[in-house]
Amino acid sequence: MILNPEYVVSFLLASFIIAVAPGPSNAFLMAQTFTNGRVAGMQSALGFALGGVVHTIFAVVGLSAILKASETAYSAVQYLGAAYLCFLGIMTLKDTFKAKCDAEDKPHVSTKAQKNVTFQAMMTEVLNPKVALFFIAFIPQFVDTSLETSTTMQLALFGLMYPLFAFPIDCMYVYGGDKIANYFRTHPAAPIWIDRVSGLIFIALAINLLW
Repeated sequence: MILNPEYVVSFLLASFIIAVAPGPSNAFLMAQTFTNGRVAGMQSALGFALGGVVHTIFAVVGLSAILKASETAYSAVQYLGAAYLCFLGIMTLKDTFKAKCDAEDKPHVSTKAQKNVTFQAMMTEVLNPKVALFFIAFIPQFVDTSLETSTTMQLALFGLMYPLFAFPIDCMYVYGGDKIANYFRTHPAAPIWIDRVSGLIFIALAINLLW
């Protein structure tokens, strides 16, 4: 037996609650979906999943423990993450003032180009020290030391299980957000305001990360 079945069920239940509960990642997904459409939202969901894989690697090799033990390291990553989100917000807002949206030519695309969305989402996840602490504090609770499977292997399996489990839930958020956004995209000025709201959301997420 590789993993304790009871622990797996408990882990999936807790993961479902965490993934469904509204949070910064969901806000990022909705902002990208409103700004660039469903494809960008799906790319963001993939980026968050890849970020979860990176954090799993960090947790297994002990880098997350360094963040937990060092206040300086935690603060450095925190400021980097906030700065990156703030940069995305400012660039999104900046693009809305460059040109007016042409609703006839681009009825389903906002003024912000769909570039490197997956990478942006992944870096947002990787540069969030709270996520690192989540992995190092949450996942070890489900490790069963009585099994022959090593602790390292169990940590890796649970760590990889979470992004795989959360990905379809994130996709549901994207699908719902795209349905709502489609209504606003039928109005000429809506995409510009969607971009502006999205930019403000990115900046708000940066402030939330610092808090």
